[in-house]
Amino acid sequence: MTDLPYRFFDLHVLRTTRVSPSLVRVTLGGEGLGDVVDGGRDQRFKLFLPQPGQDTPVLPEIRDETWYAQWRAQDPAVRAVMRTYTVRALRHDPAELDVDFVQHGTGHHSGPASLWSRTARPGDRVTVLAPVVEDNGGVDFRPPADTDWVLVTADASALPAAAGILTWLPAGTRAKVWIEVDHADDVQDLPTAADADITWLVGDRPVLDAVRDAHLPTGTPYAWIAGEAGTVRALRRHLVGDRGFDKRAITFTGYWRRGATEEDLLAELTPAD
Repeated sequence: MTDLPYRFFDLHVLRTTRVSPSLVRVTLGGEGLGDVVDGGRDQRFKLFLPQPGQDTPVLPEIRDETWYAQWRAQDPAVRAVMRTYTVRALRHDPAELDVDFVQHGTGHHSGPASLWSRTARPGDRVTVLAPVVEDNGGVDFRPPADTDWVLVTADASALPAAAGILTWLPAGTRAKVWIEVDHADDVQDLPTAADADITWLVGDRPVLDAVRDAHLPTGTPYAWIAGEAGTVRALRRHLVGDRGFDKRAITFTGYWRRGATEEDLLAELTPAD
């Protein structure tokens, strides 16, 4: 995979930190991590976790551009659990990668990644498929050159991406930001040089209502909306139909869908064998 913008890296857990009631941060390290390049903004990567009872993720031996088909062909009960995550922070001295995991449910009613993050211990092994060039397909936040201001909405699942976007925005950029969280203690300090108006929605107030009620800046907007798929679709309809946003100036991503696992979503996107 030397000519591809991504490579596989076998990493291990360095430490875990309870960031807030809804977020656990796992810090990863390992040989070669210094080669990982973060494009900033909403940089995503693939994380592979071992199945319960395994010490290391089971992945195809040949890790080239055919890896996904090979992974799909493995026994689902044995192959590594694959999830998509956003880089929360990447450091190179020392080489460390921070990944924030939203906590869904309790005990074994959690999703596999949430459960793993709560039980992870230093030395536990994982694999990531991460970028090795800065301009890669894992960055979606790309405002056009004529953008006058940006609109960002996120729930807890998209909070790391929103944080990366705010860090990346140039000084003075006008930004309207709404972030949904479950608990007041989930609110974080999000450093930015942008002229950002950040609204935290704690508890039950829907982000769609907040955006509908908002007074938005004038000028040419660019919107980045991410989180639960149904909410994201409703927000996009509002921005296009009610606010007159150009469809081409909206990046929208369903990080999860109510009532569906990532395996369900993958099955929908992948043609039947």
